[in-house]
Amino acid sequence: MFKQFLSKLPRKSSKPDSTSDPSGSSVVRSNSVKRMSSAVFPSSVVAGIEPLVPFKDVPTSEKLNLFVSKLSLCCVTFDFSDQTKNSIEKDVKRQTLLELLDFVSSSSSSVRFTEPAILAMCKMSAVNLFRVFPPSYRERNDSDDNDPTFEPAWPHLQIVYDLLLKFITSPCLDAKVAKKYLDHGFILRLLELFDSEDPRERECLKTILHRVYGKFMVHRPFIRKAMSNIFYSFVFEAEKRGGGGIAELLEMFGSIVSGFALPLKEEHKIFLWRVLIPLHKAKSVGGYFHQLSYCVTQFIDKEPKLGSVVIKGLLKFWPVTNSQKEVMFLGEVEEIVEVMSLVEFQKVMVPLFLRIACCVNSCHFQVSERALFLWNNDQIVNLIAQNRQAILPIMFTALEKNAESHWNQSVLNLTLNVRKMFCEMDEALFMSCHARFQEDEAEQCSAEEKRKETWARLEKVASMKPVTGKTAVLVTPLATSIAC
Repeated sequence: MFKQFLSKLPRKSSKPDSTSDPSGSSVVRSNSVKRMSSAVFPSSVVAGIEPLVPFKDVPTSEKLNLFVSKLSLCCVTFDFSDQTKNSIEKDVKRQTLLELLDFVSSSSSSVRFTEPAILAMCKMSAVNLFRVFPPSYRERNDSDDNDPTFEPAWPHLQIVYDLLLKFITSPCLDAKVAKKYLDHGFILRLLELFDSEDPRERECLKTILHRVYGKFMVHRPFIRKAMSNIFYSFVFEAEKRGGGGIAELLEMFGSIVSGFALPLKEEHKIFLWRVLIPLHKAKSVGGYFHQLSYCVTQFIDKEPKLGSVVIKGLLKFWPVTNSQKEVMFLGEVEEIVEVMSLVEFQKVMVPLFLRIACCVNSCHFQVSERALFLWNNDQIVNLIAQNRQAILPIMFTALEKNAESHWNQSVLNLTLNVRKMFCEMDEALFMSCHARFQEDEAEQCSAEEKRKETWARLEKVASMKPVTGKTAVLVTPLATSIAC
């Protein structure tokens, strides 16, 4: 199309060409603009409007018609995997897109985009942006190479994204008219593009979708539902694809949550419980944990009673075999607990500190260290102090074992500091727990001795009994060690 246009453009001011028909007579072929446009451009091009004419060279009444023609010109796509192919046509299209971007950016609010202009804009965006990524593109393998894949056509796509963003946010766009074209199907196709592995494209999509959410109030419930479906699919069906796009969607949803009216609707609470909390269990949670934690915190800021609900969810999905995730979970627990009320804290303090005690005793020093850092938070220490009768008995054994035998010096020093803090809170309670700990240790030693004595008697009886037939033989400890 561009080759045809460029080949015909110089002839615009030249003399008419003459060709010979089979009878030998000469036939004059007209190179009028109208004929050229119909031959080169799609049917939506406005008749009589030359697409390569600058906006400044046409009267105001014709600018929207020229806008439609230029958009139709940009519906032609090219293969950007080969930069040397169609270089002239690509440059013409690029310049046209930049003209369109400048026109939309500088449009006066007194001029409204017409329905043909909105339709042409949506069509051009769909043709250039909407594409299906092959499975090999979306599926991440388990290699250590986590470098992002960059889209070769990005210099071209970026202008299209910028144009679409300017168009959506333009005061010249009437949302009541545009909603017919920026419909549910268009929004779903935008969401599908979050599968792109190019982080630059996902960032542009996040901004555009956020602007659509802000401008088209009628589409807000649908957008939230469509995003929920993507999260459901990721958590329960397609986690193997990795976390591409999840971070950007969560970042956008965090700003949406901050605008929720109070009291929170039931659908929003369901989203927290069924979507945000299960997102913690994914293997790739590290790729979007910051955005996820922000969303959860926004919910709790809106309704503090949800703090205990979130803590229960985190304990349900606690990563007992993944030390890195445990450190992240402990960080989120600190953020949640420090904004919880005393009543909500008391609902979850027993199971929470049973888990924290396990983390304090962890052989991985970062997990143990992060758990002990909770006592550096004044708000959390205040809650602990008010509930020390329940918390200290839970934590005392873990602290004593760390103080006796933990291999890491930093963890050992933090443990001694926490012990000292508990002792200063309530010395009588501390000494009572210490006495109970010593009693428990004595009972365990006694039980261990009885167990050894019982086995020794069984071995002695078995060794004195003669072996006959198929009688089972109790193997002596020495024979057992040799066999092993």
